[in-house]
Amino acid sequence: MVIPLHTPATEGALLVPYPAMLDVPHEHVEHVAWLLYEHRQVRNTRWGKLGCCQQALLTLVHLRKNETFSQLGAGFGASQATAWRYVDETLDVLASWAPGLHEALTGLGEGDHVIVAGTLIPTDRIAADEPYHSQKHRKHGMNVQVIARPDGTPLWFSRATPGRTHDLTTARAHGIIQACLTRQILVLADRAYQAVYRKWIKVRGAAVVRG
Repeated sequence: MVIPLHTPATEGALLVPYPAMLDVPHEHVEHVAWLLYEHRQVRNTRWGKLGCCQQALLTLVHLRKNETFSQLGAGFGASQATAWRYVDETLDVLASWAPGLHEALTGLGEGDHVIVAGTLIPTDRIAADEPYHSQKHRKHGMNVQVIARPDGTPLWFSRATPGRTHDLTTARAHGIIQACLTRQILVLADRAYQAVYRKWIKVRGAAVVRG
């Protein structure tokens, strides 16, 4: 027998609870929980409705499964506003903990290579928000640049820029190009970064692989 779940967080909607699993290593949940614990200790934050572990899990569910704040709130026994606040706070904590560009490239130099790519994070922007519309992907979103190891392990993520921004323009704005050139790190990238290849060969004489 299934019992409908009706709470203030659902805004009048009728939700049905169900058992679910999150495909994220338990170590990740613990790591985020410890970051939240340290954050609360530093700020002397009054303990809220959810503990650090539950707040970490709530945020990871949102990021991994893209559930709405109403669904999250209902599932964790909190209001929609509280779910939003917990996710927003956790993202700020993760952003402050993440390494900067130069820190991420520490230990890499001549002879090493990384993968540089841009990805579009979809948003619900309306058509009037032209800067956020990507002609390439034909949807609204935010452009995020990613630097990864050859095996695909992420090293660094840029802050988001409007989706219409070209990958090469965004990479230059974040200082990715200059940082890699200075360290003589080879870059594997697609044709969107073609201008970089020409500059690389001219300035460094290095071999660059194009996708």
